[in-house]
Amino acid sequence: MPMRPKIGLALGAGGAKGLAHIGVLQVLTNENIPIDMIAGSSMGAIIGAAYAAGADLQLMEKLALNLNQALFLDVNLPRLGLLKGDNAMAIIRLLTHNKKFSELNIPLAIVATDIERGEKVIFREGDVASAVRASMSVPGVFNPVCINDRLLVDGAVTERLPVGILKEMGADIIIGVDVKLWSPQKIEINNIYAVIMQSIEIMEREACKPCLELCDVIINPDVSDISTADFSKAGECIKRGRLAAENKIELIKRVIEGFAPKHNC
Repeated sequence: MPMRPKIGLALGAGGAKGLAHIGVLQVLTNENIPIDMIAGSSMGAIIGAAYAAGADLQLMEKLALNLNQALFLDVNLPRLGLLKGDNAMAIIRLLTHNKKFSELNIPLAIVATDIERGEKVIFREGDVASAVRASMSVPGVFNPVCINDRLLVDGAVTERLPVGILKEMGADIIIGVDVKLWSPQKIEINNIYAVIMQSIEIMEREACKPCLELCDVIINPDVSDISTADFSKAGECIKRGRLAAENKIELIKRVIEGFAPKHNC
């Protein structure tokens, strides 16, 4: 019997756009595409960690649709960030069932950035919620997180789409979900969060190209007309995630069926 390839799923950063990951996961699950490991950055870390912890995808969609942005807004006296992030941390703990990496249903890697050393930091052990909270710490918006004597911010600063770590984890086939498809469309900018997120997105664009080249299949939900700060469009993001995944299902199945394991001589 042919050996089934190990499939890794990379979920990229994207703020509100990243809610499209929920739609993608719904389709992959419904089509019985096995997911052997997940790597996530920023919003991709939140969705990936919740899924790896066993969160129900329909429940995740309902939560996203009823998300009150005020829940995240624990305003901080500006020193290292506008928001403390305690409210966000409480939601992440709820989504991940307060699990450790060793307790997850699916192996998971979370990417954050050491802002002092300018280094990528990858979490694969310890407390999941703390790693996710670090990975989503948009510079200037959320307070950084201190873990193991490292001051950590958003994973997207160093790796928007975490593909390389999946290779290290043993993935034979990598499916990347990148919600930051470039478009010449004008995005409405009306708050400081949108200013910061759009600035980071512009800087990330070129840096992400090598990651995309490592993927066997790229799913690009077209949410280019939606601001990274517009969580009111959650339903539309999830819908477009489903559509993008449905359009790639046959390709994914062909890639899996055509996998030929490498044999050492």
